[in-house]
Amino acid sequence: MSPARRRAGAAAGVLWRPVAPMLAVSVDAVPEGPDLVYEPKWDGWRAIAFREADGVYLQSRAGRNLTPYFPDITRAVRALPPGVVLDGELVVWQRGRTNFALLQRRVTAGRGTLQLAARHPAHYVLFDLLADASGQLLLDTPLVERRAQLACLLADAPAQLTLTPQTDDMAEVGQWLTTWTAAGIEGVVIKRRAGRYTPGRRGWGKFRTRVTTEAIVGGVTGSISNPDTVLLGRFDRRGRLRYTGRTHPLGTPQRLELATLLSPLILPHWHAVGHPWPDPLPASWSGQFDRPEPLRYVQVQPTVVADIKVDTSFEHQRWRHRVQYARPRPDLSVYDVPLLLGEEENPFTMP
Repeated sequence: MSPARRRAGAAAGVLWRPVAPMLAVSVDAVPEGPDLVYEPKWDGWRAIAFREADGVYLQSRAGRNLTPYFPDITRAVRALPPGVVLDGELVVWQRGRTNFALLQRRVTAGRGTLQLAARHPAHYVLFDLLADASGQLLLDTPLVERRAQLACLLADAPAQLTLTPQTDDMAEVGQWLTTWTAAGIEGVVIKRRAGRYTPGRRGWGKFRTRVTTEAIVGGVTGSISNPDTVLLGRFDRRGRLRYTGRTHPLGTPQRLELATLLSPLILPHWHAVGHPWPDPLPASWSGQFDRPEPLRYVQVQPTVVADIKVDTSFEHQRWRHRVQYARPRPDLSVYDVPLLLGEEENPFTMP
């Protein structure tokens, strides 16, 4: 359905799916103001739920149908009145924190989806109400009123439907950013009390919790003389360099500085085995699930250490989101870089 037709439907009081969810723009600091409220930024899958007359439809952020993969959530949403449209985040908890990998397994479980849902049930953490129980659109209703209606709606809802916390207290925000990261909270989302819901627009703010750490440069996209992004690694306990993530594109000063430190790979250094990572890099390694093409890159001598800023999304021994390159650390040896720990050990959560 075209965006123009969806806008026309909204103007007529009808919310046709797919709906483009309201989005957030990244900010470098948490703003303060009397009209602002804050919510945790969950590490899950954004989903809009339509409680229709004949059932439930779950839509992903990109407009795809998630309904077959979350029978536990569709069953919970079915307990709500027809006409309701909800916005929130799908999460799966394991050992006291969110587990993104278990969300991804829902898509590939096939006939095992019901068994997977029983072993690792999902929760739907809700933060907005787009249409009420009568089907009336609430897009132009202030956030504070939409939130109040959502709280009433969820008062007797199944436990898997949870209202996200919200606060205007900066002390509580600080607590989320320093202690809740261990549970999988990535940061905070900033919203205006009187804000309306604008589908597809970046009307909210988001601040990600990041910490600075070190990693080894194992390759670059672009060229050695003009690197665009950096491929990073760490040694595991057996001394093997393992791929751990990729940076955002470098700024021009960063490119020029890093280029002076990089050297082409010398095979004898690796006892004629070659680089420990494949070239091209598999799409599953680089996280390009929306564009699943292998990543071509230039392998370099793994002798350069870099300072990077990372968030809390560290799974399968890799940073799931791209990291921020800060600067090279010529004062450090590659053996000064922290070892890559096991799956159960995440050294990148805040203390």
